[in-house]
Amino acid sequence: MLAIARAMMTKPSLLMLDEPSLGLAPQMVSLILGLLAEIHRAGLMILLVEQNVQAALAVAGRAYILESGRIVGEGNARALLNDPGVRRAYLGPLAGAP
Repeated sequence: MLAIARAMMTKPSLLMLDEPSLGLAPQMVSLILGLLAEIHRAGLMILLVEQNVQAALAVAGRAYILESGRIVGEGNARALLNDPGVRRAYLGPLAGAP
């Protein structure tokens, strides 16, 4: 939260975040992602790199899926979240329906 606040003080035109949920408790992850969604609704563009696929796709508008540095999927985040192949590959067998 502090890093995001410090970045916002500079009034950026693009906020770039690398793994903001890493090592955080699930409640804090929800708080951070909610904050990012609010920041985006306020008009700031956000570039988010995140391994928590479900959380990232839930707040993103557009997403790119990378494997070994190569783009292997891209598109509307909601469509990717609902894609059975993406769910199977990145959310595991227990992911179920969205």
